[in-house]
Amino acid sequence: MIDAVIFDLDGVLIDSEQAWACAREQIAREHGGTWSDDATRAMMGMSSPEWSRYMRDALGVDMAPEDIAAEVVRRLEQRYREHLPLLAGAREAVEAIAARWRLGLASSANRSVIELVLELAGIGERFAATVSAEEVAHGKPAPDVYLEATRRLGVQPPRCAAVEDSTNGLRAAAAAGMRLIAIPNARFAPAEQALGLADAAIGSLEELRPELLERLARTRRRS
Repeated sequence: MIDAVIFDLDGVLIDSEQAWACAREQIAREHGGTWSDDATRAMMGMSSPEWSRYMRDALGVDMAPEDIAAEVVRRLEQRYREHLPLLAGAREAVEAIAARWRLGLASSANRSVIELVLELAGIGERFAATVSAEEVAHGKPAPDVYLEATRRLGVQPPRCAAVEDSTNGLRAAAAAGMRLIAIPNARFAPAEQALGLADAAIGSLEELRPELLERLARTRRRS
């Protein structure tokens, strides 16, 4: 039985990793830091306090972590207001799943970013609970953000399905004990081991329909 479906945001509903990377790289270069090719992948799944400390400590950005986070978010939100990179089929998938199940969102993005994206996309009312990783102790791959989402929804993790795209996101949802649907990120493909944790893998949001969740509900959970 599946009682609720919990979506990730970045890479699942919006094509945003490049936008985050651009804002972070600009700030790193403007404030005495360096930028490495693996910086974006390293920060995927981190909460705001975690990735801002990473930028200061690992990339050498000469700013306080809270100032780094605030400036990255400011630039990202400005970019989204100009153009929201909503993935094809996002609204349709959310509407189709919301017609049958309660929805949650468990994201590494800051609270203000989550609310802005859902408002601009016109789907905020479909989510009964949304959680930012900055509101829990640890970001992904720890399960905290997913466990908090299930708590707010009032459902047990084994009776939830998560929709994820990245290595750390897949590991977080699996650690929470949830059913897991993978939509592998095209630019930052998840590790094969993490992808192997998924109960189902699909190529796009167009494939995320109630029939898929119904099939998952009828199958034995992975041990």
